[in-house]
Amino acid sequence: MPSPNEITVNQLSRLIGTPNAPVLLDVRIDEDFALDPFLLPAAIRHPFTDIATLAPSLKGRAVVVYCQKGKKISHGAVAFLRDLGVQAEVLEGGQFAWRDAGLSQVPDVVIPPRNAEGRTIWVTRHRPKIDRIACPWLIRRFVDPNALFLFVPPAEVQGVADRFNATPFDVEDTLFAHRGDQCTFDTMLEEFALKTKPLEHLAKIIRGADTGNLNLAPECAGLLAASLGLSRMYRDDLAQLDAGMALYDSFYRWARDATNETHKSSMKG
Repeated sequence: MPSPNEITVNQLSRLIGTPNAPVLLDVRIDEDFALDPFLLPAAIRHPFTDIATLAPSLKGRAVVVYCQKGKKISHGAVAFLRDLGVQAEVLEGGQFAWRDAGLSQVPDVVIPPRNAEGRTIWVTRHRPKIDRIACPWLIRRFVDPNALFLFVPPAEVQGVADRFNATPFDVEDTLFAHRGDQCTFDTMLEEFALKTKPLEHLAKIIRGADTGNLNLAPECAGLLAASLGLSRMYRDDLAQLDAGMALYDSFYRWARDATNETHKSSMKG
């Protein structure tokens, strides 16, 4: 039985990837992290000795803290946060429990460097349609919830990347790009070790919509239509991204929980 201030691995796994996911804080000591340098999806590393400094930015948000085994370091950090008015919980069993359950972990080495505010910075071509909205959704839900995205003219992508220490994506001859018949979204699933069944299902739909191969999945045409509609509704790329987040949230929840459900089967009475 978890304590009143604990959350189980199964409970947390249902929240990750959704808009209601808690802030995840990895407070493992450096020695423990070096032995297993992987992060829970969307987790942020922070020293437990300095945990109180985060309290002002965490007020009003759900927080889950984990160390290696979910014992003294996690419980101490959570006690500090709760005393400061933060709704914080310990991940029962810590990172070991998550790992041993066979759930996704993101290799820390693949995550781009963060700026002074702790945010990763990404840059791509402006006027996104499908892949360049889907990839930011994946990053914000599973890699860095605070990621910053720069949409610039194609000719300026590499220069902006160099000057602003940003990571280019969906651009040829970069790490995060198309590979063969695979889209950049597929590449990110591979690099970030996020190849779960729901995300791979979603990847097939994105690939079909992005490449015009609409026969890959019945939902490809619908995603293409919705994406083109969004691109015409919004002149501002960031406003389009904000709207697209809800679109991909809905597709993800469908892929995770509702692929066998029809409108008729969901109707009551």
